[in-house]
Amino acid sequence: MTAIPVAEPRQTRRLLGRMLGERRGALVLSALTLTVASSASLVLPLALGAIVDAVIAGDPARLPLLIGAVAVAGVVHGVLTGVGRLLIARLGEDVLAELRERVVTRLLALPARLVERAGRGELVSRAAGDSRVVGDVVTGVVPAFMSAAFAVVVTAVGLGAIDLRFMLAAALAVPVQVLAVRRLLRRARPAYQAAREAEGERSQLMLESIDASDTVRAMGVSAAREARIDEAAGVVVARELAATRVVVRFWNSLNLAELIGLAAVLAAGFVLVRDGSTTVGGATAAALYFHALFGPIGMVLGGVDELQKAGASLARMAGVLQLPAPDAPAAPTSRGPVDVVLDDVTFAYDGGFALHDVSFTVPAGATAALVGASGAGKSTVAALVHGSLAPSAGRVRFGGDAVPRIGMAGQEPHVFTGTVADNLRLARPDADEAALREALDAVGALAAFEHLPEGLETEIGAGGHALGPVESQQLALARVLLHDPDVLVLDEATAASDDVLDRAVARLARGRTAITIAHRLDQAVRADLVVVMEHGRVVEQGPHAELLDRGGTYARLWTAWSAGRSAD
Repeated sequence: MTAIPVAEPRQTRRLLGRMLGERRGALVLSALTLTVASSASLVLPLALGAIVDAVIAGDPARLPLLIGAVAVAGVVHGVLTGVGRLLIARLGEDVLAELRERVVTRLLALPARLVERAGRGELVSRAAGDSRVVGDVVTGVVPAFMSAAFAVVVTAVGLGAIDLRFMLAAALAVPVQVLAVRRLLRRARPAYQAAREAEGERSQLMLESIDASDTVRAMGVSAAREARIDEAAGVVVARELAATRVVVRFWNSLNLAELIGLAAVLAAGFVLVRDGSTTVGGATAAALYFHALFGPIGMVLGGVDELQKAGASLARMAGVLQLPAPDAPAAPTSRGPVDVVLDDVTFAYDGGFALHDVSFTVPAGATAALVGASGAGKSTVAALVHGSLAPSAGRVRFGGDAVPRIGMAGQEPHVFTGTVADNLRLARPDADEAALREALDAVGALAAFEHLPEGLETEIGAGGHALGPVESQQLALARVLLHDPDVLVLDEATAASDDVLDRAVARLARGRTAITIAHRLDQAVRADLVVVMEHGRVVEQGPHAELLDRGGTYARLWTAWSAGRSAD
């Protein structure tokens, strides 16, 4: 069971209907174009039947006119069918583009807890995989499906216009087709849904293994991870094969229906010509009409399979939009450092509590260092202050209930694909080159980035120039500096290097309220407030010297850390 819902068919249809309704003009124009194109196709069998009768009657004078009618009708049908399909494809792409943007926007705004519960693989599958499936159907299947649907209706009318008994004969194929479609509708959607979910689970396992590749190798569990991925891939293959079997049975049924229908129309033509109810040309036209139905009917009914596949993906995309829209972030109301106050804050993950009744105050312009073992709750506190998590109980507030501008830098900074300047301007889109250079200089990185092949216009990120861990962190800190936050949250942001990044962080924290997770205790020495955490609780807080005098947890940590440095 995925943490992100999957929309019901009714909800998906309502969403699609609403989006198409907003484009009613384009929809009507597409329908009219395909109707005229399909109507032009009626001329072809009628003209060919008339040619047969003219040849039998020895009336060659009519042949040039009939042949001309065939040529004109063929050109009109071909041109308008192409135009109609293009209009439908453009309409579908427009709808899909809006839907894709809405899905990505909602995914980017998901709470961190939901992201963790759903898994990155599921998010990627919905935003990219499902979007690709729907896009393939929108550009390829939907235009052909709509064109074929109009052709089926118009051709059936033409068949009945020759003689209703031809239509009745052709209708013998309908029960087999109806049963085939009903069986497909009942079985295909669950099969495709199961396959898409399996793909999401496989993607999640692969992403986790890639992200933690060093850990996997270090722990010697590569074979176990490969076995899990192979098992997940096997599930994907099994579910895809199950869906394929449903489709193969469906097409076998359609072939049987075509055989029954054609035999019935030919038999009806023989009887009607023998009785004088129609001419040989009329029977020929009827057979051609029914034969002309083969392709469109196969496309329509076969398109149902592709639409089911797209429907499963569309339901997953629509399910994202069912998630409650997050509240719009309040506009910052303060300019300058503010107090940061945690009042009896408790936070619980699905697996249990991470924080219990955490309370402390960081005065405006001061720096607080969070100290504690891994798992003590330090990063959770940082995320709560930053706003990426919300307390389960208690409150995080800022001096005078202000809404400050908050900046955050973590231990693993992200380098976005683009130029160095693009990465920096994410924080301030209107920043000129002088501002970018000033920010890099402030964190001690200007010289390094100026020496890149294209300077600040060097492409970095995926496929670009690879940055080292120090340069990546300096870039992230410069980005935070351009953001010009009132409150600064640093989650072990100097773990990649001691001296270079320490100086950059000190420059960044100047004149701001800062909360930093200390990965070395000498960082706590420079802090105005040290908050010591154990098992999600604050066990001590105060200045470095005062905590040493108390001889408590922090003093023991300091003694052990100092002894370790001496031994080194």
